[in-house]
Amino acid sequence: MVPGCGAVVTFHGTVRDHSSAGLGVTALEYEAWQPQAEAAMAVVVAEARAAEPSLGRIAVIHRVGRVELGQPAVVVAVSAPHRGEAFEAARYLIDETKARAPIWKKEIRADGSVWVGECPEPVVAAEPVAAGPAGVGAG
Repeated sequence: MVPGCGAVVTFHGTVRDHSSAGLGVTALEYEAWQPQAEAAMAVVVAEARAAEPSLGRIAVIHRVGRVELGQPAVVVAVSAPHRGEAFEAARYLIDETKARAPIWKKEIRADGSVWVGECPEPVVAAEPVAAGPAGVGAG
């Protein structure tokens, strides 16, 4: 807790039973180029903090491996003095992490599995941060 922060925004991206390709998703499987994913996430966190220096705590965690329906695949949490800054930072963090971190997703379906999305460009301009036990993280 940061005493000057009255707002905490969290975003949990959970596995759902459908995608733009249709229904029938039973799980997702994520692979990551972990050192580069951690570096990309650290850059995104640093950018958010530079854009809004009043931010308190920031966490970005993305799981790797198999993630079942209803389970979180990615979590972003941000504290700030006011809700506007916290919401804006949370949106920036999830959008930029998805756009820039080299994390790939496979949809597991009853009729087979398929890799979806495109590979983002690797990011190499930050020191990696320690990963949590369930995936890659920055904060």
